[in-house]
Amino acid sequence: MNKMKLYRYSIMLSLGLAVVSCKAPMALKMPDSKVVPVTFGTSTDSTNSSNLNWNDYFKDPNLKSLITVALQNNKELLITMQEIEMAKNDIRVRKGAILPSVGLRAGTGVEKVGRYTSQGAGDATTEITPGKEFPDPLTDFNVGAYANWEVDIWKKLRNSKKAAVTRYLATVEGKNFVITNLISEVADSYYELLALDSQLEIVKQNIQLQQNALEIVKIQKEASRATELAVQKFQAEVLASKSMEFKINQKIVETENTINFLLGRYPEKITRDSAAFLNLLPASIQSGIPSQLLANRPDIKQAELDLTAAKLDVKVARAEFYPSLDISAAFGLQAFKTSYLTKFPESLLYNLVGDVAAPLINRNAIKAEFANANVRQLQALYNYDRTILNAYLEVSNQLANINNLEKSYALKGQQVKSLNTSISVANDLFKSARADYFEVLMTQRDALDAKLELVETKKDQLNAFVQIYKALGGGWK
Repeated sequence: MNKMKLYRYSIMLSLGLAVVSCKAPMALKMPDSKVVPVTFGTSTDSTNSSNLNWNDYFKDPNLKSLITVALQNNKELLITMQEIEMAKNDIRVRKGAILPSVGLRAGTGVEKVGRYTSQGAGDATTEITPGKEFPDPLTDFNVGAYANWEVDIWKKLRNSKKAAVTRYLATVEGKNFVITNLISEVADSYYELLALDSQLEIVKQNIQLQQNALEIVKIQKEASRATELAVQKFQAEVLASKSMEFKINQKIVETENTINFLLGRYPEKITRDSAAFLNLLPASIQSGIPSQLLANRPDIKQAELDLTAAKLDVKVARAEFYPSLDISAAFGLQAFKTSYLTKFPESLLYNLVGDVAAPLINRNAIKAEFANANVRQLQALYNYDRTILNAYLEVSNQLANINNLEKSYALKGQQVKSLNTSISVANDLFKSARADYFEVLMTQRDALDAKLELVETKKDQLNAFVQIYKALGGGWK
């Protein structure tokens, strides 16, 4: 185990992991807001947000309620739980192989041999008691206990049991990884649903704005201050926005059903509060130190346990080349007639046999299995390396994503504020005939796009804080 720890830390050093720290509370940024960037660099702060329980990390009561249901009913998680039970049963199988197997046996039979054979001639001249010959045909009754035991000289069976225990622990970590992914998927889908609700409200407000502009254009046309072309252009914008409204409604239905699927239930309405979506504040993130990924990430711990199990498999496969010692024993009663079974010691039967066997010729199957065990160990090693590298890159990507989204959201907020002002200016200029209808349409379109992008950026921010929590190894506690 000490070698494994040294190997883990050598991998961390070979990857060149830098200690990363992140403190980035998020808020709705106004044009004059100051962006506080996420910092990268060396730090001695070992605080890690993944140590928080998911119930403490997420504040929205509706989201926490959904996660609770998902942890109880999600089908993939239930399937994983059954895999854990199978791994637990495999331990019992391996443990049983170490111990002697003891059983009871009872049987009966009849045998008729030829008179002119050595056995037949011997039976014919043998008397059971004076004047009473051996019966022909000869029946047989027996009852007794038997035992078989393979002596674990080379620790083959014990290593096999250790491998089974290790794989059981790996399946437990696999369950934790499934839980982490499940929580993040529910949270991501929930925030996407809130974003769609906000976008739908923005589109509805924009439709109302466009309809008001359409009425003004119609009045101006009647006063010969606008043309039919302007009316049709405004009408087309209204219809396009209404079409967008139906598309968003469809996405809302699909997202709700995605959440229901994760919760393991049939379609129903998802309870949520979308009113203050743009004002949601993601939690403050502490990334801690990179070596904590080894202790917190379930996928890394699972890969490490798989590597340990693969190493034990190599030892088991190597032991197949060595001699094996089997001991068998039996004790019971045997007679050709049931009334004789109680006669001692004549009806007593026992045996004790020791058997040593070693493969000498045609060991190709054993060699092939040993080679496969070595290959599987290398696969487990490469998978362990890959898992650690992927974990570090995920954290690095998400920390950078949080920082960039912070800045992007601040700029988007300024853009929306400017476009909202430009809509009022454009409408005033259009009413006074100092701007044409095309400028009004483009301003409204740009404002709509900017508002939708602002909501999308907010959703990306919230999802980034979910993903960094997952990347740091949180979620399953």
